[in-house]
Amino acid sequence: MSAAPLQAIDIGQGVRAGRIKAVDVAQQMLANVAARDGRFNSFTEVTHARALAEAAAVDAAVAAGQAAHLPLAGVPYAVKNLFDLQGVTTLAGSVVEKTAAPAAQDATLVARMKAAGAVCVGALNMDEYAYGFTTENTHYGPTRNPHDASRISGGSSGGSAAAVAAGLVPLSLGSDTNGSIRVPSSLCGVWGLKPTFSRLSRAGTYPFVASLDHLGPFAASLADLAACYDALQGTDARDWACAPRPAEPVTQAMHTIDVAGLRIGVLGGFFQKYASEQALDTVARAAQALGATKTVEIADAQMGRSAAFIITMAEGGQLHLKDLPKRHGEFEPLSRDRFIAGSLLPAAWVQQAQRARNLYRERFMHVFDSVDVLLCAATPVSAPIIGTETLTLGGETMNARASMGLFTQPISCIGLPVVAAPIVQPAGAMPLGVQIIAAPWREDRCFAVAHALAAAGVAAFTPPPAH
Repeated sequence: MSAAPLQAIDIGQGVRAGRIKAVDVAQQMLANVAARDGRFNSFTEVTHARALAEAAAVDAAVAAGQAAHLPLAGVPYAVKNLFDLQGVTTLAGSVVEKTAAPAAQDATLVARMKAAGAVCVGALNMDEYAYGFTTENTHYGPTRNPHDASRISGGSSGGSAAAVAAGLVPLSLGSDTNGSIRVPSSLCGVWGLKPTFSRLSRAGTYPFVASLDHLGPFAASLADLAACYDALQGTDARDWACAPRPAEPVTQAMHTIDVAGLRIGVLGGFFQKYASEQALDTVARAAQALGATKTVEIADAQMGRSAAFIITMAEGGQLHLKDLPKRHGEFEPLSRDRFIAGSLLPAAWVQQAQRARNLYRERFMHVFDSVDVLLCAATPVSAPIIGTETLTLGGETMNARASMGLFTQPISCIGLPVVAAPIVQPAGAMPLGVQIIAAPWREDRCFAVAHALAAAGVAAFTPPPAH
């Protein structure tokens, strides 16, 4: 049967107050995963012993009166399997990495979750080396959408979104290079955050494209997403890109910003041309709830997306150049061929792509002279059937897997913060979400607008139907 949304904040409050035991929560969550994940295939490893040990430590802290500093006390969570978990081999969705040594220490964000009292229950399925938008992993099987198991969960953080949507964990962590948090958030109907590039540390995670990689959380409620994000913030010398900025919590800020005073625009042109009727309606309802009537066109969105494609191929190809010749048969065919092609790209093309990206960023930033927040669809369509090869969008036939990132790539390639908000759909319709986009470092505005949509009843996680 379908599980009701698990509220991380409620679990944390209950554990800190001594009303419930973290060990009991962990045991229930582990049993839930064992009983139900066979349908969804979101987990690739369950860290049973670690979860119980971390939960016992939280209960000991509560008993000793030392739990006030644990905002996520006893809250179960899981991570995309490119995050290092001490003693576990980091797979990054591949079989090539199976022969690697287990991680010597936790990734920085995993360590921060532990410091906040959260309990790690496992690692989650993903596209191989994060190169994909569907989590149709040929090594570990596809992760299935909890709303319809015949459909994709999105990717590359598909396991992270599906685990939350299925009620297996209230929180999860994923990565987003070209849309890998926002795409599965939209298709599985959960909340997701891609913060400003360099806001959260990437130390201890398997890279994909160093100049584009972001990390962020998923949650079944906006309040939980904010609480998780606040726990993850902070500078980190282990990640060369992590900005030396103090934490800027959003849990309270999203309640105090006057959304009525924000200038909110809707992205048009490219972002509407290829959107399905459902996607257009989804954005329109969000805009109406916010009183947003201004349409903003970004002439260079296609250029930004093209630059992101080239940079992704080139950096990804170079990263795996050592293994491609001698272990090529162990790679997924689709990712292997793209990595090989990327490693052969002329340097002049990559340099030109970086120039185009910088020009696009410069032009896009001028948009924020006239608006504070932008809205657009997170995905052009709701979740396709697993195995779908092509889609018709805007009258054009496109590759289905690549097209899932049609509206996310032009945003992530310039590092803007985005909250992916699940917009309530008509009965029987598959989930679909919007991107709430702000200028760099203004995650607070993204969360404030998201909170307004949630308060209006327009944005919310809808549990999957009972099975």
